[in-house]
Amino acid sequence: MRYGRVLRSEREDPAEPQPARDQGVEHVRWFSRIPPAAEVVPSPNIWYHQQAYEVENRAQDVDGEIWRVLRAEHNWTAADVLDIGCGDGYHLPYFARDARSVLGVEPHPPLARDAQRRVQDLANVRVRKGRAQRLPADDASVDLVHARTAYFFGPGCEPGLREAERVLRPGGSILIVDLDVTSEPYGRWMRTDLPHYDPPAVERFFAAHGFGCRRVTTRWRFADITAAESVLRIEFSAKVAQQAIADVRRLNPGPGEVTVPVGYRVHSRGKPTGLVLPGHSAASPDSPGSSSTSPRIE
Repeated sequence: MRYGRVLRSEREDPAEPQPARDQGVEHVRWFSRIPPAAEVVPSPNIWYHQQAYEVENRAQDVDGEIWRVLRAEHNWTAADVLDIGCGDGYHLPYFARDARSVLGVEPHPPLARDAQRRVQDLANVRVRKGRAQRLPADDASVDLVHARTAYFFGPGCEPGLREAERVLRPGGSILIVDLDVTSEPYGRWMRTDLPHYDPPAVERFFAAHGFGCRRVTTRWRFADITAAESVLRIEFSAKVAQQAIADVRRLNPGPGEVTVPVGYRVHSRGKPTGLVLPGHSAASPDSPGSSSTSPRIE
């Protein structure tokens, strides 16, 4: 998961030291409220363990359940798509199959360069360095804003939500994919590393900002236990990773492929067409007089 990925201070040196994996919940601080002065919080996994993260990307959602839900929420065929926190561009070619154009935005220069290399032969895809709070896109220029386990984790992500709304055309959608921390067994490992994380509070936050929520059950599939271990070690503190590995071994007692059930949430919000009056839910939840959470247009 690309936790906390679209926040990073421009004053920081991009060549910062690799974080220790025994720092407990420190390496998953992305669920905390974003510090007001912060711009980009380094991702503890893909920034430092890109090869293992590629293994993770290939293993995730092997049945395509997340893609099915995303397309049901907003079909991007012949649409203009913006992927916030695109990392090294793993998901960009998938959108490019059907979209008119795809823009990947990534704050970490090495990942942005790798994303550009990944899509260099795709004429309808561009990659730009940027962050969620200041998207390098014009007003009303895209039909779909997508973010997957990057930046949008609840309270503190309001600047990014406002930017996503700015770049969306009327009739467009914001689709945010994050982990369902109530699902088992992956959610249990996460809750152990994140004892203060409150999943219902995060869901209330998104609901208050006009989002619907759909839970999605997926499978991660690895070629063998070694591949699974390499991913679990970059996602959790050392102690929790050891427990997760033991659990996965019990779930997959034989040799060969390894599967892990992992739950996600898809938060979705459409941008209305027409005139939206103050006080109705389609207006910004940060605006005075805005209280409803179900979109209406007058």
